[in-house]
Amino acid sequence: MAASGRKKSTTGVTAARRPEVRLPPLVPWDGDGLEPDGDYDGVRFDGTDLTDASGRGARFMDCALDGCALDRAQLARARFIDAVLTGVRGVGTDLAEASLRDVEVVDARLGGVQLHGAVLERVVVRGGKIDYLNLRKARLKDVVFEGCVLSEPDFGDTHLVRVEFRDCVLKRADFSSARMESVDLRAVAELDIARGVDRLAGAVISPVQLMELAPAFAAQIGVRVEA
Repeated sequence: MAASGRKKSTTGVTAARRPEVRLPPLVPWDGDGLEPDGDYDGVRFDGTDLTDASGRGARFMDCALDGCALDRAQLARARFIDAVLTGVRGVGTDLAEASLRDVEVVDARLGGVQLHGAVLERVVVRGGKIDYLNLRKARLKDVVFEGCVLSEPDFGDTHLVRVEFRDCVLKRADFSSARMESVDLRAVAELDIARGVDRLAGAVISPVQLMELAPAFAAQIGVRVEA
């Protein structure tokens, strides 16, 4: 699997490297649930109900998850490598300290996903909606959020390197104590930062976004604005 090359814009922001996942012929999964530390290689989970499944520490390599239910699935410390997740849905999915490398997440409908302490590298999240995404203390490198809605995402104490937000909606985002390097927010359709506006060093925003965030910047440094 080869990742696409990086380009540097005139602003000095380096573009994220996107995954180019090319899955081999896959074998349909016909098992019952998941196993902790299980090894799933070249498998397609098609509409599989993984509600309350226990796959802690499992490895998913060259896999596809299509339309799967992930309610309360236990996938802490799981590893997803060269994988495509399409139309997955669920509430309370536990992916704490998981590792996602060269992964595409398409049209997901998730709520309360726990990805704190996780490592995401060359990941695209395209379409769909994720409520209360917990990425606290995670590491994101070459990650693109595209055309999706993130409602109250928590990026607290997260390290973001070459992360792009494109045509997506960020509602009540928390960037408290976050560290940013080449983070591109210019193409965000709706940028609403609840906390951590002072942590945007290392990000690039548009002139319009600067005006919209001006009250928050002023409040951060203790400036009163009066007519």
